[in-house]
Amino acid sequence: MIKHFAASTVVALALGGCAVMQPEEKLAPQPQAPGVELTKEQGGRFIAFVSPRQQHSAPFLGVDDTNFFCLRSWLDNKTGETAHQLYVEDSYYGGPYLWNGVYDTANTKLNLVAISRNQITCELGCSFADEFAAELPEAYLRGHKDGFAVTFISSNGKTLAVKVPAEMVAAEINAVDAVKDVAAKAAANPPAAPAAPTAAAAPATAGSPAAASPAPPSSAGKS
Repeated sequence: MIKHFAASTVVALALGGCAVMQPEEKLAPQPQAPGVELTKEQGGRFIAFVSPRQQHSAPFLGVDDTNFFCLRSWLDNKTGETAHQLYVEDSYYGGPYLWNGVYDTANTKLNLVAISRNQITCELGCSFADEFAAELPEAYLRGHKDGFAVTFISSNGKTLAVKVPAEMVAAEINAVDAVKDVAAKAAANPPAAPAAPTAAAAPATAGSPAAASPAPPSSAGKS
């Protein structure tokens, strides 16, 4: 199932955790969602979508690519199924924090995906960089076009609130739907098969009428 694939294999590929990786190919963004990045994965079997990033808190020590969140989606070009995640990077002093759950404001429990943890330094107290995500069922994402908020919780007390704005949800859905539409039109109008080449005429052979010697001139009229 694609849910298992998106939650494990695709994430592992994205993080370089697979021994045999096919090269990824960046695709042009869709006009309906110009900020969403598209990538062809696994030789085109899957298309990955990544929304623009937003900060959930200030960058850790002023370093870019820290303390942000985004939406990630995958489209299976073979089955047409999709999978979605709310991805989070959280860098902090202390801990490490043992993330073990995620809930939205309606107390709906979502599936937590643990991705990675890296120790940054322990010179002046330890600091860590965690990557984790909440799986977003298709119906859930499409049912929250006005945006949604979730809270990640850890077993040792830390919580992290993330508010996903409506424009991020809309852009992600628009990008996925645009690629689906392109695929559907291509399937409904496959390119015409090339015309079969016309067979060349066989060369004349000895004994055939075309190869017969011309008849001698008639003797009619001679005396």
